[in-house]
Amino acid sequence: MAEALPEGYAKQLAREIVRNEVERVRVLAVVLVALLAATMGAVNLVPGFVERMFQGSLEWWTPLALIGPFALYELVVLYVLSRRAAAGREFPRPARFANALIETSLPSVIIFELSRHMAPETVFGFWPPLLYFVFILLSTLRLDFWLSAWTGLVAAVEQGLLVIWLLPLDLFSDEPQYSLMYNLSRSLVLLVGGIVAGIVALSLRRQFDKAVLAGAARDRVTNLFGQHVSPAVVERLLATQAEPPSEMREVCVLFLDIRGFTAMSRQRPAADTVALLNDFFARMIDIVDHHNGIINKFLGDGFLALFGAPLADTRAASNALAAGRDMLAAVERWNAERPQWALRIGIGIHLGEAVTGTVGSPQRKEYTVIGDTVNLAARLEQLTKETGSQLLVSSSVHSRVPIEAGAATDLGPMAIRGYDEGIRVWRVA
Repeated sequence: MAEALPEGYAKQLAREIVRNEVERVRVLAVVLVALLAATMGAVNLVPGFVERMFQGSLEWWTPLALIGPFALYELVVLYVLSRRAAAGREFPRPARFANALIETSLPSVIIFELSRHMAPETVFGFWPPLLYFVFILLSTLRLDFWLSAWTGLVAAVEQGLLVIWLLPLDLFSDEPQYSLMYNLSRSLVLLVGGIVAGIVALSLRRQFDKAVLAGAARDRVTNLFGQHVSPAVVERLLATQAEPPSEMREVCVLFLDIRGFTAMSRQRPAADTVALLNDFFARMIDIVDHHNGIINKFLGDGFLALFGAPLADTRAASNALAAGRDMLAAVERWNAERPQWALRIGIGIHLGEAVTGTVGSPQRKEYTVIGDTVNLAARLEQLTKETGSQLLVSSSVHSRVPIEAGAATDLGPMAIRGYDEGIRVWRVA
């Protein structure tokens, strides 16, 4: 089938990305509030430890001034995004880049402030620079390569500028913490991290697209051939990557009808009748699937099965006949299990040329077969009533499929409605 994303998928994905953004911001808000609470507790509850760590005491409000605005910002963004997600509105792309810039600047602000209370080289080995990776990691939820790469770029540039500003760097310093190359390599890792996160986001988005394409392709197969198509046939149809062409081809058509079912159904509740049909057809469908056929149409208390279409099959006639005989055996088992619902079926099979293709409207199409081959198979099924048979095949099927001696009875040329000359028919045991 032709690969094309379903209509409306882009809008649905955009809404899903907004919901992902809501989750991402919610996680950041929780992290920042927890970080704020932890640092406020440390500053106010263990001042001795803080004095040793930061070469002097910190004001009780310092964490609130540093982290508080960012936590408040995330809560405001969370509120705005939640409203937009509820209304089905997207988050403008420029705003996403601006938001990434503001969020990723939090570690930079903390690094700058802490450098006033402890040695700058110590600050760069402390936990604030690790926050850059939190923002880079969460950027993958945006499913946008450029936003993740932008987050990594902002982190790399801001850390690089802070290093140049706060440290007495020397290109050939013997101490790594003062080496320009040593510190710039840290920024390079942040940039690469953003690019890698972008690749992951892009890969996730492609996987979503592929999953939707696969689902859409399966839906097209289901729409064309119905839900009663075996998984093996579905996989082969999907592998063709093209809609079945309209063409004249050799097919083997099997019609099945349950004898006297209409009269039988009048004596039982509708729910019981439908449940019976579903159970019986489930067994018949399994047989058709097993012999590489498809159920093309359900016809009340019967169905039309195809062999050799939409996928070519040199053994179409053999498979159809084998399926018919297995159906008769299955009916015998059914009747033994449910004597109160004993059934009798009639099956007609014919092999010949037919027009195959999809018909319908752009909204609803169906794969169908048209022509004399279909009509004759239907007539053979109806002829089982007159001959007292359960399985009749045309001479084209009989000549194509070797049938063991005594298993087929030649009924000779028989008058069939719609045909000027008699059609030779065989009864198969």
